[in-house]
Amino acid sequence: MGKVTGFLEIERQDRKYKPAADRIRHWGEFVIPLTEEATRSQAARCMNCGIPYCHNGCPVNNQIPDWNDLVYTGDWQEASRNLHSTNNFPEFTGRICPAPCEASCTLNIEDTPVTIKTIECAIVDRAWREGWIKPLPPEEKTGKKVAIIGAGPAGLAAAQQLARAGHSVHIFEKHAKAGGLLRYGIPDFKMEKHLIDRRIAQMEAEGVTFHYGTHIGVTQDASQLVDSFDAVLLTGGAEKPRDLPIPGRDLSGVHFAMQFLPQQNRRVSKEPPLDNHPILAGGKHVVVIGGGDTGSDCIGTSIRQGALSVTQLEIMPRPPDKENKALTWPDWPLKLRTSSSHQEGAERDFSVLTRSFSGENGEVKTLHCVRVDARMQPIPGSEFDLKADLVLLAMGFVHPVHEGMLASLGVKLDQRGNVEANVKDYRSSIDKVFAAGDMRRGQSLVVWAIREGRQAARAVDEYLMGESLLPR
Repeated sequence: MGKVTGFLEIERQDRKYKPAADRIRHWGEFVIPLTEEATRSQAARCMNCGIPYCHNGCPVNNQIPDWNDLVYTGDWQEASRNLHSTNNFPEFTGRICPAPCEASCTLNIEDTPVTIKTIECAIVDRAWREGWIKPLPPEEKTGKKVAIIGAGPAGLAAAQQLARAGHSVHIFEKHAKAGGLLRYGIPDFKMEKHLIDRRIAQMEAEGVTFHYGTHIGVTQDASQLVDSFDAVLLTGGAEKPRDLPIPGRDLSGVHFAMQFLPQQNRRVSKEPPLDNHPILAGGKHVVVIGGGDTGSDCIGTSIRQGALSVTQLEIMPRPPDKENKALTWPDWPLKLRTSSSHQEGAERDFSVLTRSFSGENGEVKTLHCVRVDARMQPIPGSEFDLKADLVLLAMGFVHPVHEGMLASLGVKLDQRGNVEANVKDYRSSIDKVFAAGDMRRGQSLVVWAIREGRQAARAVDEYLMGESLLPR
């Protein structure tokens, strides 16, 4: 490394947020980037470990010590090239990835990991500003046609790789725009959607064809599509939400998170609504059931819509404030994580089971809850009620939607209800049909979707050509 003693001399410094009182008044991003000099100093903290455990934490195999060194020495263009060699969309991961690489950083043993995510984001943002990111169309076409069903991060990553390999790539997307959960789940204040639009423009210039408003298995026959292409890759995500089938579930005002969040995304982007039943938190007491990232997104969205109060319930016990490094490092630790949305005014409660909803005139008004012990058993005498005008169920996703495409194709599913395919060749049980991303592995991170899309692209390329130069 250029600065061998950087980690001894330079303290960790990360991006900061604009004040909560200001940022909740708009839907734009509110992260304050580091200066170029501060970013270079943070890159100098990388230790160039003999065994870089950050590689262990990063699903897309980012060459983190390499581009840290390039940033420190001022070669930003080469840092961008290196970064893009393993990650098609670092501006996405640099904003919404939880950074398992930082949890695996050797300096995290002392709670001062290198600000890898911040440096990654700085590299790609500068690359866009400087005009270094350009379309990379293939020199020759193979004559092979590939259909990709689903324009989320897995499908987009696979499409870009396959198009650059010379195949004719067609993406079929049921929504009006590409991006999947990046566009219709992640709030704009975490990632603005123009970031997706410019990548789509790059991919179109590389030869990828997008077919919007095409719901395979619903508006277009799935088997006919398979017959029309040399290979088909299923990247439709895991969209079946986990429900809470308790008394009062049918009351008005109880909704899945993914009925609530996409509506606001469409409002911000001025897309027409899909229905005439808006779900709004303004002037309401909101309860979010589920303690993960989707629940956090519901909190930030509800606060910006003008909720009177927001409470988040989690059935699991409150995690420790700090992990035991001797037991967890370099793996992803279980610890209490406080998001920017939590800091904006939400109350959190743990070890809470919701037993039923009740209401008036068909509308939800009250949650009837009980506290549970470590075995998830109700604690006698701990019952309590919670006022609620809007309840958002954010308890994760169980598997892909089976009705429609998967049912009509008759593709084999695994024990969890996902499309069965291994990570070696990504082939499904049907000839020339492949699967990747959340549709194959279940709900996961955007960085895992990009990894699987890239690896599936290589598998499809090998299937079509007998060999492949695409990286895994």
